[in-house]
Amino acid sequence: MNNSLFFRSFSKLILGCLVSHMAFLSNACMGQLVFEPANSTQKKSVVLVAGDEEYRTEESMPMLAKILSQKHGFKCTVVFSMGPDGADYIDPNHSQGLRGLAALDQADLMIIGTRFRNPVDEEAKHITQFLNAGKPVIGIRTATHAFQGKGNFGGLAFGDFGLKVLGETWVSHHGRHKGQGGRSVVEAANSSHPILRGVGDIFTPSDIYGVIHLSDSDTILLRGAVTESLDPASPAIAGEKNSPMQPLAWVRTYPRPNGSGTGKALCTTAGASVDLVDENLRRLIVNAAYQLTDQAVPTKADVSYVDSYYPSFYGFIQTPNYWKNANLKPEDFGLGKTPNLPDPPNSPEWKFRDFPAKK
Repeated sequence: MNNSLFFRSFSKLILGCLVSHMAFLSNACMGQLVFEPANSTQKKSVVLVAGDEEYRTEESMPMLAKILSQKHGFKCTVVFSMGPDGADYIDPNHSQGLRGLAALDQADLMIIGTRFRNPVDEEAKHITQFLNAGKPVIGIRTATHAFQGKGNFGGLAFGDFGLKVLGETWVSHHGRHKGQGGRSVVEAANSSHPILRGVGDIFTPSDIYGVIHLSDSDTILLRGAVTESLDPASPAIAGEKNSPMQPLAWVRTYPRPNGSGTGKALCTTAGASVDLVDENLRRLIVNAAYQLTDQAVPTKADVSYVDSYYPSFYGFIQTPNYWKNANLKPEDFGLGKTPNLPDPPNSPEWKFRDFPAKK
């Protein structure tokens, strides 16, 4: 190879690396983390929206994205809540911090776990377009009260997202918060639903939510039995609290904000980062991703972790500048990486999860 040809080839290689690196930095600064599918030409695209002060979706959404991309062939983009004034660190307490929702413009599915977000107009418009196209939505835990504020998604008020799209809004803690857990019970009439394929009992250390607004057109897949404690082996409590049991997961159709038709949604009120230690909850979500994107649901989807997963317990963190000082970046959750943060103050001891090896 002559020097001129070598120089041109080397220059193209360096340029390609720089472009890839700049794209990675751009995504990170936008509050995005992208996982390309491993060994797949499927290229169905999922956007996972994190951003809540309590249940640690900044931990759970990257873990789910790794499973969906590396084991099931979905292209996944995680959108985080970022710090104020263009900061490059993750800040779940910043209600206007969602940055990078433009990824929804090419998405086939949105998985959302936000809590009381108030997105700026430039970001909110992408959710409007997504819903007006009738694309499917999976909502976990606080997605029933995902947004608040005076804005709207093309006429759908921020505060009505949960009720109108997912079928429920914030109601109550039906179980005792941080004291009683929940266990799934299959709704017998819908036990053969594809989303339940290979899904066994689910235990959640987050309490069961009150659910009162579902209609006859909504299909309940699971109900949640309140358990005596946060121990996965604890029995369901006796008495009126579990009679009837609250819905835990359901599927429904939602009206598009522009009135042009409907879309499909699954909602589960489970979904704290520690809830997702349960492989059957992970399988429920993966199955729903297949079903809602019109693909065959596997007999028993592989939902084992791609990287280690060290979820922190749920709870509010109100220490001034906590997230600025933690300085977590989207890329810290990339492949091969697993951040580990301490539990919030006054968390109960909950040993039923993995912890990093002590040095």
